[in-house]
Amino acid sequence: MRLQVRILLFFLIAAVVPGSTLRAQIPFYTDDTEVTARKIVHVEFFNEIDALQSAQFPSLRQNTSNFKVNAGLAHNLELDFDVPYIWIYRANGTDGASGIGDANMGMKWKFHEASADSWVPSLATTFYVEFPTGNAIEQLGSGVTDYWLNFILQKLFTEKTRLNANLGFLFAGNTSTGDVGIRTTRGKVLTGGLSVLHDFSHTWTLGAEVYGGIADNDQLGRRQLQGMVGGQYNVRSGLALTFGVIIGKYEASPRVGGQVGFAMDLPGVWRRTP
Repeated sequence: MRLQVRILLFFLIAAVVPGSTLRAQIPFYTDDTEVTARKIVHVEFFNEIDALQSAQFPSLRQNTSNFKVNAGLAHNLELDFDVPYIWIYRANGTDGASGIGDANMGMKWKFHEASADSWVPSLATTFYVEFPTGNAIEQLGSGVTDYWLNFILQKLFTEKTRLNANLGFLFAGNTSTGDVGIRTTRGKVLTGGLSVLHDFSHTWTLGAEVYGGIADNDQLGRRQLQGMVGGQYNVRSGLALTFGVIIGKYEASPRVGGQVGFAMDLPGVWRRTP
């Protein structure tokens, strides 16, 4: 915990760097089409506490801290890396577990920008590889390498209201983060998400989301469906606080959960020293 506090303080201190434009879709799991600007480093951190479904017994609750780094590249490309730290709390008489989960590395490409004279929305795609860095015996990781392709659509209704839609396909592996998510190891998984966000002011953005998935086999925990309401508060340019409340159905979703986090840009990290 002391190490986490130090990391958090470091990035809060680094956030005093001015002059950047924030790009963040957390707390929502449905991604947007925006990518980090070239030579900008964007970081996100959230902590989510979930009460698990009764089908997950003896696991009762899960606490997930996730840290993500995005680096903006040329040609509307973005390099992403994230890794979670997971605590699983189980019933009395059953040992809990804690440790690093499976790490993700991927690439995001925004290949079409919407224009005012066209009905075609903004389009992007991501491809992620999830490495089995988590302990599979303790259910902190899947024990296999996952490959995930995701397509993203963003439609602006007005300057302040937008819709994001995701359609993803896991060629192998699963979506699990600890005891949350689809944990099949042999089948393929189809995922999807839909979110609507509205900017009520230059500081407040609120929205709602439906997100889920289904595997092509009959294993326990092959379905996931959850909804979230939440948003972000822009403290200043390049720094936002995020929050969300989750309600889920089926074994792969939390019964109820809450999330808080922050997102920030670090524009000075990549600049060349004179």
